[in-house]
Amino acid sequence: MALGAAALVFRRRAPMTVLCLTGTVSVVESVTGDPRAPVAMSAVIALYTVASTTDRPTTWRVGLLTMTVLTGSAMAAGSLPWYAQENLAIFAWTGIGATAGDAVRSRRAFVQAIRERAERAERTREEEARRRVAEERLRIARDLHDVVAHHIALVNVQAGVAAHVMDKRPDQAKEALAHVREASRSALNELRATVGLLRQSGDPEAPTEPAPGLDRLDELTGTFRHAGLHIEVARADQGTTLPAAVDLAAYRIIQEALTNVQKHAGPQAKAEVSVVRVGPNIEITVLDDGTGENETRDDNGGGHGLLGMRERVTALRGTLTTGPRYGGGFRVHAILPVKNRTPGEDPA
Repeated sequence: MALGAAALVFRRRAPMTVLCLTGTVSVVESVTGDPRAPVAMSAVIALYTVASTTDRPTTWRVGLLTMTVLTGSAMAAGSLPWYAQENLAIFAWTGIGATAGDAVRSRRAFVQAIRERAERAERTREEEARRRVAEERLRIARDLHDVVAHHIALVNVQAGVAAHVMDKRPDQAKEALAHVREASRSALNELRATVGLLRQSGDPEAPTEPAPGLDRLDELTGTFRHAGLHIEVARADQGTTLPAAVDLAAYRIIQEALTNVQKHAGPQAKAEVSVVRVGPNIEITVLDDGTGENETRDDNGGGHGLLGMRERVTALRGTLTTGPRYGGGFRVHAILPVKNRTPGEDPA
């Protein structure tokens, strides 16, 4: 009894060794003397420890071996008849020890799995929140770039016109300054609407003006015509009602493309804008015949205009093609789906 109890002190450090020692002590007690329950119980506790710290196949093998050796030795070589209650108790207690240890091990594994799943869900939720914040920041930056680039380009052109004709043609200078005032007012309104998205729920109410779309295409091209850019517009979209995201993207693509024409194509450039419904898509094309010195408008040139276009189109699962035209000029061609596709849907 003393050897079995002393061995149990080390059962967590070396469970298999302790089981072998307590099992040996129990067999010796069963063969040489009257079987005592505390001696056999030390082997049962050691078997429980082995079952709770190993896998199920090991538990089955070790449990059956321990049960067979202890019960068989007590029945075959013990002082009591083989059917004695003490022998049957050894059989029952060894089975209970192995089963209880296996149940505890399964419970610990289940709790650990739940804890890991909760931690993984928490990490995933934080990553999703960071991703959404990054996407929203990128979208707001893209909108701010579109608004500022468009209106500041118009203000720059009209201010240059006003300075050029101020002395000789004051009426035309006044008209140019009026366009400057109108463009700056529009820029402020759009900036106010965009920055209003950053406000918190407790802040003053943000502007609720709807986002621009193709219904304001005439107004958009009119501002460029007042700045001196010759524009031809052709629409064959058959009055298609576009989703808000597609409508805004189409408007911003045309706005950015015309802004690039204004800045890069030269003073005598002409632009053509076409909006065509082709099957399930809407196609936006902006052409110019510019011969400006900075006519190469690639995405790596330091600006964000074409990059913003590409991000808008990619977000809607459309396609964008940009590049110089044969014979001079530049071409922007975007294909946007009228209906937003789901992530698993294959485009036609």
